[in-house]
Amino acid sequence: MITEPHALVIGEALTDIILSPAGNREYPGGSPMNVAVGLARLGRPTTLLTWIGQDARGDAIKAHLAESGVALAPGSDGAPHTSTAQATLDEHGAASYVFDLSWQVPAAGIGSAPIVLHAGSLAGVVEPGDRAVAQLFEAKLSGATLTYDPNVRPQIMGTPELVRERIEHLVGLADVVKSSDEDLAWLYPGVAPELSARRWLDTGLALMVVTRGGEGAFALVPGGERVDERPRPAQVVDTVGAGDSFMGGMIDALWRLDLLGRERREALYGLDGGAARQVLQRAGQVAAVTVSRAGANPPWARELAG
Repeated sequence: MITEPHALVIGEALTDIILSPAGNREYPGGSPMNVAVGLARLGRPTTLLTWIGQDARGDAIKAHLAESGVALAPGSDGAPHTSTAQATLDEHGAASYVFDLSWQVPAAGIGSAPIVLHAGSLAGVVEPGDRAVAQLFEAKLSGATLTYDPNVRPQIMGTPELVRERIEHLVGLADVVKSSDEDLAWLYPGVAPELSARRWLDTGLALMVVTRGGEGAFALVPGGERVDERPRPAQVVDTVGAGDSFMGGMIDALWRLDLLGRERREALYGLDGGAARQVLQRAGQVAAVTVSRAGANPPWARELAG
């Protein structure tokens, strides 16, 4: 277990089964796992607390984590089988998903307190693990910065009414939240995504970011200032893991700006539009590399300029 200042990511790791016109393939995946891999590849000490099986797909996930430098938290391989997400890609590379998911948080301890705790997607809403995720957010883990991405998956979450309260609870506990405009539109039908994002910001966030696909992203900071950033040019192969890479890039940018952890909480909540733009630029740089190649394959630090 990592003891130096590190990120703790909690959530699902699974096998992405990709079905596309170009052929079928399998990759280790899962939104939180992708964030952990992205952070570790950017040189950030990272631990993943997850729920995988001791089977061939679980072994592939372990190998993927080890190759990327992610530490696997004790107890994370206690699941009866490794979950899967079958992604069908259309001619534009956009993905739709079907899940076979088992999720709970291992009983083993989390080790030393991190400076940033990230959770998202299915881990925050799928029983029984969702309750443990909420409890870890509520505990604040010795002042760790809390980051969250709802990353909704309607195919397994059901309807907005079933998950909205749980998502809003985590948003209300978080310091930094990232969501896509599509996710906000799904959660709040008929409401402009910016309005929903501003409502979330007003729950007490230091930073609210909304990604907009090919239109780029915008950030909202306390006081209501909006900062827009266009997407980086990229030859899109597919969009699998793009949002997760963006999230990892956001956390990395906040780390670069020395805004994570208890001692930097006041500075984080004083983040201005200029710093928010740096976060968007770094996140966009990371995501642009990911969409340029197949699967959730975020870049290593050496692949990025600056």
